Amino acid sequence: MLHRRTLMTAGGTAAALAALGLSQEALAQSGLKLGPPKPFSFEALVAQAQALGAKPFAPPPPLPADVLERIDYDAHGKLKYKPEFALFKDGPGPFPVTFFHLGRFFQTPVHMHVLDAPGGQGRAREVLYDPAYFEMPADSPARALPQGAGFAGFRFQESRLGDQAKLPWQGNDWVAFLGASYFRAIGELYQYGLSARGIAIDVAAAGRAEEFPSFTQVYFEPPADGSDTVVIHALLEGPSIAGAYRFSMRRDKAVVMDIECRLFLRKDVARLGIAPLTSMYWYSDKLKPGGIDWRPEVHDSDGLALWNGAGERIWRPLNNPGATGISAFGDRSPKGFGLMQRDRNFDHYLDGVYYDRRPSLWVEPLSDFGEGAVELVEIPTDDEIHDNIGAFWVPRAPAKAGSSYNLRYRLHWVDGEPFPSPLARCVATRLGRGGQPGQPRPAGVRKFMVEFLGGSLASLPFGVKPEAVLSSARGQFSYVFTEAVPNGVAGHWRAQFDYTPEGPGPADLRLYLRNGDQTLSETWLYQLLP
Repeated sequence: MLHRRTLMTAGGTAAALAALGLSQEALAQSGLKLGPPKPFSFEALVAQAQALGAKPFAPPPPLPADVLERIDYDAHGKLKYKPEFALFKDGPGPFPVTFFHLGRFFQTPVHMHVLDAPGGQGRAREVLYDPAYFEMPADSPARALPQGAGFAGFRFQESRLGDQAKLPWQGNDWVAFLGASYFRAIGELYQYGLSARGIAIDVAAAGRAEEFPSFTQVYFEPPADGSDTVVIHALLEGPSIAGAYRFSMRRDKAVVMDIECRLFLRKDVARLGIAPLTSMYWYSDKLKPGGIDWRPEVHDSDGLALWNGAGERIWRPLNNPGATGISAFGDRSPKGFGLMQRDRNFDHYLDGVYYDRRPSLWVEPLSDFGEGAVELVEIPTDDEIHDNIGAFWVPRAPAKAGSSYNLRYRLHWVDGEPFPSPLARCVATRLGRGGQPGQPRPAGVRKFMVEFLGGSLASLPFGVKPEAVLSSARGQFSYVFTEAVPNGVAGHWRAQFDYTPEGPGPADLRLYLRNGDQTLSETWLYQLLP
């Protein structure tokens, strides 16, 4: 049932939405309020970001802080966007858009705009915030926010059309942007997990506080009916940076995002993180402290995968360290990297939040990233509620005020890696006390059991054992051998060895399997912490 206010609002915006090809009936059902039209193009958005980058940062006018603070976790959870107010609910395109409400944890307003034509240029009208868009208790503090306050973020719902409508769109979404420049998508297994960001500024940089720039303006292109792709544009603003982004996001078996960004630095940045990924790793079967939780493993990702410019495939299992650590993997023109969830066995988690279904996220450069390093940041955590893992590309050249960047890359939210290697991949890392069973255990010696599966290992002739090739800058290896895992699975092998550390600090270990001069596996890297 439409109330009088909704009908008046719809009538006032009929001309505005007519250019989008929406029918009067669809418009009356949506009831969205729109601002006046303004010219838009992606080139103009880039020019705006460049102009902002040449000036000191000016934060947006603040909303009532006391009101936002009272919209705490519980109050925010009661603010549900009403599907009848979804943008594109009746088209164009198959994917309606709904919005998140502002609150204590999401205080920076994001202003949403809808374009009158695809192609990244035309006219844009702001979707004006109205509390009527949300289910809202009568005593909600959100009622005190002013009209036009903006939103906290948005999400694309699942398809509303025919055979594509595998799930009810009103309660299922496939991509969400919420908080600063954070966004995430579901993978092939219909589960959210780790997040991506537009940019990372001074993560774990000595003597500097991390900065969290925000997407403050978002522009939606009207999609085509039946298309599996949506396009948005976004303005990024922060004390040290301004930028313009274009996201082309495809909903298929997985979610694939093509991202183009133009960045302009206002200030020097100690650690500029390009294509940043953010995840959680508490513990796994590799090394679990006793009695901290009933579940065998808890993590959104279990390793960093690298495909470097020289073509080497690398797997680095994640750690939950005692102190913040940064590992840098120097490279030139990388082919890709990602935070992956390789362990897909539910019995290894036993949890109804389905860590076994969390997506892996792979970064594929579409422009030359040049010289620099993939940096992995690992922060201590004692709970699953904290994101403690970061991975991103850091250019070698210093990020100085006045610098600009023009980058393109693709994000793959997938089950496995989008470009699987013909080599065997590492599927497990386990640690224990060194020495041999039944004999006194030598002090300070660690035993490693590293498993590899598939690839060239599956075609090894009967009776041929792969060789474990080990190296480290310091320390000693002993009791080294390989054996087939006794589970009847072809191509499933493990390398076992003891390692005796020498000297203080972390030790970096390196391992791969070979047969003669043939490399059989990806390279396993591990940082053994004191």
